[in-house]
Amino acid sequence: MTRRLAVIGCGALLTLGGAAAASRMEAAQDQQKQGASASGWQLPADADTKTSPLQVDAKVLATGKSVFKDKCTKCHGPGGLGDGPDADPEHREDMDLTNAKRADRNSDGVVFYKVWNGRRKPKMPAFKDDLNEQQVWSVVAYVQTLRKH
Repeated sequence: MTRRLAVIGCGALLTLGGAAAASRMEAAQDQQKQGASASGWQLPADADTKTSPLQVDAKVLATGKSVFKDKCTKCHGPGGLGDGPDADPEHREDMDLTNAKRADRNSDGVVFYKVWNGRRKPKMPAFKDDLNEQQVWSVVAYVQTLRKH
């Protein structure tokens, strides 16, 4: 098999062999253009600074808890520990929503887009077709109450 060099991104050189490698390279470039990170999350550039349009109160938290119970507990568990019946045991730490250090790395806007867009692996379903933005923001507010400080 003949090997060839291909230039991608910021002038980086990769040794590629065959059409499959070229296809993977194109897919990675497409993913990068769409805002998907190496971890599979699709986050827009402003995700970290995006804030909730909701005024958090008892009603918003009750809505968030209800949506969480209906849509999230099967993986994240009732207390957000990542111990639901459909949880991925290899990624339980990533699924634990109570971890304060992890929560500190995920602003409300980032959490919103993670819920909204999901990712393939480890699996997190996208809810943009099942929930409206207000419901997702309610879940974001509720999940904050699960965080250990």
